[in-house]
Amino acid sequence: MLSAFRNAFRIPDLRKRIIFSALLLIVFRIGCYIPTPGIDGAVLAAWFDKMRGTLFGLANMFAGGALGRGAIFGLGIMPYITASIIMQLLTAVVPFLEKLSKEGEAGRKKLTQYTRYGTLVICIIQSLMICRAFLEPMKLDGVPIVPNPGWSFRLTAMITLTAGTIFIMWLGEQITERGIGNGISLIIAVNIISQIPTAILQAIILLKDGMLRHHVAFILVVLTVLMTAAVVILTQAQRRVPVQHAKRIVGRRVYSQQATYIPLRLNQAGMIPIIFAMALLGFLPFLKQFNNEVISSVGDFLTGTLVWHTLYVILIIFFCYFYTAITFNPADIADNMKKYGSFIPGIRPGKPTADYFYHVMNRIALAGAAGLAFIAIMPTMVSIRLGLGQGSLLTSFCGGAGLIIIVGVVLDTVKQIESHLLMRHYNGFMKKGRIKARR
Repeated sequence: MLSAFRNAFRIPDLRKRIIFSALLLIVFRIGCYIPTPGIDGAVLAAWFDKMRGTLFGLANMFAGGALGRGAIFGLGIMPYITASIIMQLLTAVVPFLEKLSKEGEAGRKKLTQYTRYGTLVICIIQSLMICRAFLEPMKLDGVPIVPNPGWSFRLTAMITLTAGTIFIMWLGEQITERGIGNGISLIIAVNIISQIPTAILQAIILLKDGMLRHHVAFILVVLTVLMTAAVVILTQAQRRVPVQHAKRIVGRRVYSQQATYIPLRLNQAGMIPIIFAMALLGFLPFLKQFNNEVISSVGDFLTGTLVWHTLYVILIIFFCYFYTAITFNPADIADNMKKYGSFIPGIRPGKPTADYFYHVMNRIALAGAAGLAFIAIMPTMVSIRLGLGQGSLLTSFCGGAGLIIIVGVVLDTVKQIESHLLMRHYNGFMKKGRIKARR
């Protein structure tokens, strides 16, 4: 593996791509520490420490701590991810967008442009909501987060945060085109990885103070390794459906039947079910701010309780099935196979093939949804079991959304580098086998 890293810097084109990506990521991380005018960063950071186990804590993790510092990149890249998910879902149900998706490169550029417009709208809405949240209702020990509230602060903060997200989107596109790997995914992964040194430093301090026992720290390390292996298995696992291709006659040559397979991923939806579930449940803490006693009591009952975690698991499983049904169309696959003379051994072409894909996908989607829900809820289970407190940074890498993203992005990036090495007759990272793509 070390020789593969050395070989990666011997190829001029690959070396330029790696260095270019690294420089843009450094620029991005610098922006995560530039404060937004009008926000008291110290008070805001102390408030986010209390909100670590909520939606605010998850958003702050995806933003690499920039939201907790009140930085210009506080919104992070999540508005772009949200716009991309919405556009992907609309493509499956709106005929005009579906037609654009089938028009090749020109249609893809048009959809990308619509996604950018959607990102701008979402940024404006989210920045306005954040500005309102940082004003009078949210105080910490009587000290306001915004010392000088008013519309001047709102407009300045909205423009700053929106421009920051648009700039991050541009950085991600540049990394994708001229760098290595998917730029947007790399930015999210770097944000999450940036929290690891803080978690290690916190563990060392707690060990020295005697607040964290050595055997508990050892258990956390072992669980992190095991859950990382579980995420790799969940990300790479697939069901291979055997496919036979009919004989073809090209000119005077007759090509015999060829056997291949169609890979069906175990976790077809990826990270999207967790994002959707957290977005829906994130509204529950706001119920406690209502003056109505009944609504406020409902918010207290649902937030941070066993009911909340049960709803979290149910929503993850539901969105796994929902997103798989939106993005995976057995009828289209069956029609394409019939058109090109392919068939599944023992299954008739047409509707029986579509029914077979539907049956297989339903079965593996259940296993994938259960595995994703277990990994997502694992940090909370470990925190409660070990008495570390809900939302503890020490347990955030024993599973959850962050670990799933890191593993997926690392696998994709390694695959990109390995493809460059193998194309130039260098050995890859693995002498046996190969790394499968997530898509």
